[in-house]
Amino acid sequence: MSLNAKHCVPCRGGVPPLSEEEARRLLAEVPAWSLEEGATRLRRTFRFRDFAEALRFANEVGALAESESHHPDLCLGWGYVTVTLYTHKIGGLHENDFILAARIDQLPGAQAQEQAQEQAQEQADEQAQQGS
Repeated sequence: MSLNAKHCVPCRGGVPPLSEEEARRLLAEVPAWSLEEGATRLRRTFRFRDFAEALRFANEVGALAESESHHPDLCLGWGYVTVTLYTHKIGGLHENDFILAARIDQLPGAQAQEQAQEQAQEQADEQAQQGS
């Protein structure tokens, strides 16, 4: 079953965090994300046209997090939201973090951001070809 089809499950303290090898295996399912801080954090920055779009996306992430009872750290600024995932109770990564990452990637705001990046890249490629 793909990660975005799963839901987070309650995690109790005392469960060991994922090993770096296990985290890298799950990272293949959310390739836009990166492992940080010795493979104890999962992070992605989403870029937007302005603060209002970034704020809307942060609220989408917040609503999803509430529904999953698994809460990321969010850093909101003009035109960006950085999402950092880890499981506080175990001080590292759990499968829940990857599930939430996959589900965040499916949010409308994330999809719109990816489409905007693809369009910008296509325009840059066209301009480069015209300049050749």
